[in-house]
Amino acid sequence: MEQRTLLALMVFSSLIVLAETNDQKHAVEIYSLHVDCKVTSRFAHTVITSRIVNRANESQEATFEVELPKTAFITNFSMSIDGEVYPGIIKEKTAAQNEYDSAVSQGQSAGLVKITDRKLEQFHVSVSIAAASKVTFQLTYEELLKRQLGKYELLIKVRPKQLVKHFQIDVHIFEPQGIHFLETDSTFMTNELTEALTKVQNETKAHILFKPTLDQQKKNSELDETLLNGDFVVRYDVKREATAGDIQIVNGYFVHYFAPQEMPVFPKNVIFVIDRSGSMTGRKIEQTRDALLKILQDLRQEDHFSFITFNNKVVEWKSSLLPATEENVASAAALVQTLTARGGTDISGALLAAVGVLEKAEGLPEQSVSMIILLTDGQPTSGERNVEVIQENVQKAINGKYALFCLGFGFDVSYKFLEKMALSNGGIARRIYENADAALQLQGFYQEVATPILMQIEMQYPENSIEGLTKNNFKLFFEGSEIIVSGKISNELDFLPVEIKAQSHMSNFTLKEEANVKEKEQVFQNQKYIFGNFIERLWAYLNIQQLLEEAISAQEEDQKALEAQALDLSLQYSFLTPLTSMVVTKPQQQEELANKPTEADNEKPSSLPARGALRVKSGSPTGRWRSELQAGSNRKMFSVSRFRDAVRAQPIANEHPQLLLQLPRQNERICLNIDKRAQTSVHLLSDPEQGLTVMGKLGDGINHFVQFDINYVNPPVQIHVYTHAILVSHNNKNNWLSWTKSTSSTIQGLKVSVEKERSITASLPNTVTVKIALVRFPDDFLGLYFLNTDRFSDKVTGVLGQFYSKVQFDSNSNNDQRAVERLLRVSGSEHKVSRLYKKDYRLESASEPVSCWSIDLTP
Repeated sequence: MEQRTLLALMVFSSLIVLAETNDQKHAVEIYSLHVDCKVTSRFAHTVITSRIVNRANESQEATFEVELPKTAFITNFSMSIDGEVYPGIIKEKTAAQNEYDSAVSQGQSAGLVKITDRKLEQFHVSVSIAAASKVTFQLTYEELLKRQLGKYELLIKVRPKQLVKHFQIDVHIFEPQGIHFLETDSTFMTNELTEALTKVQNETKAHILFKPTLDQQKKNSELDETLLNGDFVVRYDVKREATAGDIQIVNGYFVHYFAPQEMPVFPKNVIFVIDRSGSMTGRKIEQTRDALLKILQDLRQEDHFSFITFNNKVVEWKSSLLPATEENVASAAALVQTLTARGGTDISGALLAAVGVLEKAEGLPEQSVSMIILLTDGQPTSGERNVEVIQENVQKAINGKYALFCLGFGFDVSYKFLEKMALSNGGIARRIYENADAALQLQGFYQEVATPILMQIEMQYPENSIEGLTKNNFKLFFEGSEIIVSGKISNELDFLPVEIKAQSHMSNFTLKEEANVKEKEQVFQNQKYIFGNFIERLWAYLNIQQLLEEAISAQEEDQKALEAQALDLSLQYSFLTPLTSMVVTKPQQQEELANKPTEADNEKPSSLPARGALRVKSGSPTGRWRSELQAGSNRKMFSVSRFRDAVRAQPIANEHPQLLLQLPRQNERICLNIDKRAQTSVHLLSDPEQGLTVMGKLGDGINHFVQFDINYVNPPVQIHVYTHAILVSHNNKNNWLSWTKSTSSTIQGLKVSVEKERSITASLPNTVTVKIALVRFPDDFLGLYFLNTDRFSDKVTGVLGQFYSKVQFDSNSNNDQRAVERLLRVSGSEHKVSRLYKKDYRLESASEPVSCWSIDLTP
């Protein structure tokens, strides 16, 4: 029997320690886990240490996974097994790849870093540990916290899946400017767990400690189930008094923070360019409508706005921009509510039309900010289709006068195309993930750019005394954000002068400040938990981020020079960046390779090229399947799975099944797939004695269920579960529930519980429990399963229901665990079933496939 031990923690990241065992529950035990996060002047240094022991009498495999922010750089990783340390070494990517290819040719395995959602990427490594042995994993990463909407945030996602004897989260914050406010929040906190949380704070320092005992972690005293399941959030901001910002100096490096407050907001002239092509049909266009209606309400009266919608035709709502009066906003809302999706995608024509509207606009405020916000979900398929030509034409038309923000909806867009176009025109690009909160993502982005308070900001320092200055000219500054400039003081200076020139809504102005170098250096003396060279590392981090961003929109020759500078810094300061790789050596001289992906690497492929090949690599007890995808001279490697020797050579389907069930009284799983050509609506289960019926609907363009309808006779309740929301109907009353928050309600004994972005459970005393999992990546779909299935009666029927009463393996069928085919009798019919490996949507982490018997049915 397969067991899993899963622990997840996130300090604006998350940690998953996962172990597979054959016989014993928690044979591979996490006996200690410590997350130590030190935030010094916004620069966060996080060390995650996990200690694991194998209590089984045979070797077991433990997998260490850490989800960390996309903006963070891994700086160190090590494994310690029985006193032997196996470090990770940062190398230039090409050299590391060559070394890795050599290891692969000898049958060794590959490790990866992959993007998991819109904020996170995942670091993954596995190791086999002998009976009674211990392993310590330690990962370190660093990042510069970004101020958004007036605050910094540390999000800790806690999801242990088991009790941990020594469990501790430490967050140390040191802000010399002073802490303006500090708050914590949690979705799982109980009175008992509150006692495990302490917060100590003074003018400049804070220490937050979360250290629950085993008893405090338990759901109840009788069961070894953990309460730790949800979000733990720390939010804070700093005090700001000096008009020219705050300068901090350590070991000859300085950082300058500038975030003016309480300044008048520039009026905006904004054109929303909205894709209404056929690919936006359904949920995307609905969420876009919802977001735009909210955004319209957020427009200020002094703003001017307009809409351009496009498919293969470009339609201007009005010939000019209109003031955001109540009447005009209402008129625009009426337009938004009629948006439908069909046709092709003329991105070029739409953007050039938007520039044209701004060019001929009259009566706009003299001191105002003009911007274009593009939302699209696909590639250009109409009008000009060459992306380089589009980028060139748009940049020439804008000519530095307006800011262009590009939002890519989903994974069919070319993010590189949108990112280069935005960065070339004073804006940014952002991917909008196709989740239930997509509308909130759109609104959140707009809020970030809705309040420009400064333009043309120049941060000036003495040229002869500063080396390696990071970006010091900024086109726009938005309220609630922060400008950060860093550099190295090359000459002996007693005072570091700074001059800020900028344009506000009222006038142009100049601010001057002078920092006493010795006094500033003294601030950070004797701070025991502060790593002393943090400003130097902050400087390197900021330089690398800006060089990589600048390279995106640079010409080829300049791009190479910028990347060379970024690579030198990455190697010098041991940062895992898109230009470097981490080589991890494991026992038996195995090697794994960690590469940092970019957002553009996260595109959804439409299909696999014909030259893609699946190969088996062995050389370790577990082996690893690897898929090599060759495209020209570029090789991409995808880690597929690890599993037992007995099935090392069998085919694998690394995907979710439509339906997955555990056969009653048998230790066997069934993966059930229904031929959707027969019908999209499927009668899955009926049990008259349970008073329960379940129907399902397969999606268009996706071979999974996107809707389930659960009908109870007593009480008379209907639950309609969609990927975007849940509708509960009772006595002609409808109640909509959102996936974006956890909630629970009871109707005449029927308890309906929603776990935020994860699952919905319907349970009635003495009745089978219905549970539906929500899967968000890479496609949105629903996974159905049942608990307490021994309560089904012999009268249960339906495509799925028949497996709970009238199923058995043929007695002459090979029941050896190594068998790949067997005969299964279901309701009098005989089916040949094959052993495959599928992702289990019932598990919160389904990265490792599970064995099941696969059967295809036509209703």
